[in-house]
Amino acid sequence: MFTSIDYYWMQQALDLASLARTICQPNPRVGCVIVKDNALLGQGYTQAPGNHHAEIMALEDVKKQGGSVFGATAYVTLEPCCHYGKTPPCTDTLIKSGIRRIVIAGLDPNPLVAGKGIKTLQDAGIAIEVGLLNQKAEQENIGFMKRMRLGLPWVRLKIAASLDSITALPNGKSKWITSPLARQDGHLWRAQASVLLTGGGTVLADDPELNVRGIEIPNQPLRVIVDSHLETPLQSKILRNGKTLIAYAALSSDHSLKTQDALLNMGVELIHLPNQNGKVDLPKLLQYLATVHQANEVHVEAGSKLNGSLIRENCVDELLIYLAPKLLGQGLSITNLGPLFDIPEGPEWEWLEQEVIGPDLRLRLIKCR
Repeated sequence: MFTSIDYYWMQQALDLASLARTICQPNPRVGCVIVKDNALLGQGYTQAPGNHHAEIMALEDVKKQGGSVFGATAYVTLEPCCHYGKTPPCTDTLIKSGIRRIVIAGLDPNPLVAGKGIKTLQDAGIAIEVGLLNQKAEQENIGFMKRMRLGLPWVRLKIAASLDSITALPNGKSKWITSPLARQDGHLWRAQASVLLTGGGTVLADDPELNVRGIEIPNQPLRVIVDSHLETPLQSKILRNGKTLIAYAALSSDHSLKTQDALLNMGVELIHLPNQNGKVDLPKLLQYLATVHQANEVHVEAGSKLNGSLIRENCVDELLIYLAPKLLGQGLSITNLGPLFDIPEGPEWEWLEQEVIGPDLRLRLIKCR
């Protein structure tokens, strides 16, 4: 039975885990606090890959402050690792530390861990309790959890629109429908993603950089373009200053063949993923991003056609919508799903969160299962 004190300290560990959102991918976001006699001895959260995990950061924090963890309790938001990766197993260090009890929010679904970390700690005589605030811990690592369990990333589709669901005017103008505060908030969501994905049509129309700006991060996310016929101009901003991948379905002309060679020479990764309709196979692309690039979260900023395709092919887990308090009349809509013949055919979503960002409204919805 967990006490109110346990709940308090695990919440502190979860707050720490959130600080790792923009720095630790593809690793999970983990927070750890070490407590004795209800007093905080040390705390930490996951650092960039190759650097310390949360538990080691917390132990180092105790050491810096001249404390001792002997007989203390550690609160950790995810099962400690027990395998060698870029860093040694956290379980070994925890066992040597003299910690008496470890409270863990949830199991790590990584097959290299998956209960083995807990067993290692229990075999060493440490009291282990699991399940405290597990739902919150799952939400913090929703992309990592999905990748480990299903081999797919969590896909978040971001849309900026007017109250009447217009994302651009008939002439293509879309800058700027939402406020600077909403755009700044959008960069926070970009920063916590492993991949930023858009369509070839958006690249041709808007020439976006599609990167994270105004936020300090160790590495820019991988930028991915869905471009069926490899029509991305070589001078596009998205091809500069960072890693870019283009998924295509067919090379339709001598021009696209020359483009292929030029892109490869520029260091762009190309992947040929046609489906039976001559378009890019979106489910296979997501699987590739999860397995090859270890992508936990894919952040999509695209046009209505690609938005519609992703939703129609059941690829989207979450909608992130910014609504501006203005009406634009005719123009491009949020998504092009194609004609439906009955109301129940439309995909259903459930509300997750609503928040006012400056003058705009941010809506988050998740797909009904």
